[in-house]
Amino acid sequence: MSEITYTADEMMTITAARQLRNRAVCFVGIGLPSAACNLARLTHAPDLVLIYESGTVGTRPDSLPLSIGDGELAETAVAVVPLPEVFSYYLQGGRVDVGFLGAAQIDRFGNLNSTVIGEYERPTVRLPGAGGAPEIATHAREVLIIMKQSPRSFVASLDFRTSGGYLEGHGARRAQGCPGAGPRTVITDIGILRPHPQTEELRLVALYPGKTLQEAKAATGWPLQVDDDIEILAPPEAADLRALRELHARTAVAHASPVRIPIPLNANARGR
Repeated sequence: MSEITYTADEMMTITAARQLRNRAVCFVGIGLPSAACNLARLTHAPDLVLIYESGTVGTRPDSLPLSIGDGELAETAVAVVPLPEVFSYYLQGGRVDVGFLGAAQIDRFGNLNSTVIGEYERPTVRLPGAGGAPEIATHAREVLIIMKQSPRSFVASLDFRTSGGYLEGHGARRAQGCPGAGPRTVITDIGILRPHPQTEELRLVALYPGKTLQEAKAATGWPLQVDDDIEILAPPEAADLRALRELHARTAVAHASPVRIPIPLNANARGR
């Protein structure tokens, strides 16, 4: 029997999907969070309720959306509600079990930056910005974060704090009255981090097959703490890989660029 092969992105997406339980209400972002949530819905969590920021509730897209405004999200949704209602009734009302986020930077306490790289007034890179992430990070019952791990993304100090995790740690989030539990799991391309129960500092609790502690520490911009009983996660199962690859294949077909017919250079010339 041949060994199953998979990419780092596939391992990360499948690991993220495994964190989602059936029937949970999940506020999901575009990109890797969307891929993980839809994979979970197609495999072990068929009744996962997905909410996108555009107001689509209970959507079941056949392919991954390019943006929150993708038409298929509305076409397959149970309901489409106004944006203020998504935040006031669902999110701030405590009806969202899981907020699934990504970011450009994360610090040791799970605070996120999706605003700028560099100084705010003269940034090196201007990022997409906050969107609904600060509210999701504050109000969702728990937050899952998925992002690739490197010293540029896992930083000792954020260039800008867009969304709050555990703030300065040691109960600071709770003292500020944030209703949600904060970032309970961070899924990377190396393993999984979770907050320490007392300090709330993120620590490595699991590694992917073939990954090492040295790799994890080298990819982290702060002295990474490691759980005493580090877990080695199981590789992806064939059924999960097949479902993920079929999802990406359908997405590629659905969003393929239309065929462009070449126009002769003189086609618009007057009298020709």
